Amino acid sequence: MMSPGIFARTFARPTVEEVLAAAALPGLRCVQFNFACAGLPTLPDRCPEEALLDRIRRAAATHGLAIAAVSGTWNMAHPDPAERAAGLRCLPVLLEAARRLNAPVVTLCTGTRHPANMWIAHPDNKTPAAWADLTATLEPALAAAAREGITLGIEPETANVVGSATQARRLLDEFRGAPLGIVLDPANLLRPGDAHQQQAILDEAFHLLGDRLILAHAKEWDGQGHPDSLAVGEGHLDWAHYLGLLRRAGYEGPVILHGFSEAQAARSVAFLVDRMTRAATDT
Repeated sequence: MMSPGIFARTFARPTVEEVLAAAALPGLRCVQFNFACAGLPTLPDRCPEEALLDRIRRAAATHGLAIAAVSGTWNMAHPDPAERAAGLRCLPVLLEAARRLNAPVVTLCTGTRHPANMWIAHPDNKTPAAWADLTATLEPALAAAAREGITLGIEPETANVVGSATQARRLLDEFRGAPLGIVLDPANLLRPGDAHQQQAILDEAFHLLGDRLILAHAKEWDGQGHPDSLAVGEGHLDWAHYLGLLRRAGYEGPVILHGFSEAQAARSVAFLVDRMTRAATDT
């Protein structure tokens, strides 16, 4: 069965123990962890001390939460080579920490040519140079992941260089056999005005990527974008269709909620757990 989970970073608390206690909402079984929850950068420049890693492991176990993935996002297609190189220097540190937390996946951002924000689109994202810089950055990242036994997850996101399911498939094919998989968030595949064709867009994504899914995300979509103002279930995303596609693809991994405030967390979790239960019994 699929396992409902949540971004640990949804909960701002002074300690990792308090973060993971807050994340243990009824029905949740896992989290996507971010070292910002421990007062460190998302990509630390040195491996966290064993004492901190042990605190994270014990707190997660206390609340029955698996660490499904660790966030490792940086702009892998940044126009400045120094920015790309800085992320590559820190990634092996994060990969070691993820392994020591028994987290099987580290998530990445395929990046944008926008120099200030890796989630904002830029016209140069579609250029061969952007693709070449992304793949040149990804190659050593995958080698480092292989050494630690970690799978890297890339997420097609309309604002990024890998902006569609088709481009994500192309990247998988270029790195065939590497420890690379897909993080699928349906809201990130939809553009303003796609409400009436979202089922077709998701059908295509699962057709192209369903065999390489390693993590599913669950974020609401308002028909225009995915602002942090909607609880899951209060927008226009076709949850029955999405969860049905996951089920038909044979996916049995984590489904990680995010993209809302802490005040909206409990009802978002309740909605997702209810819809997952329905999808599991739908014949």
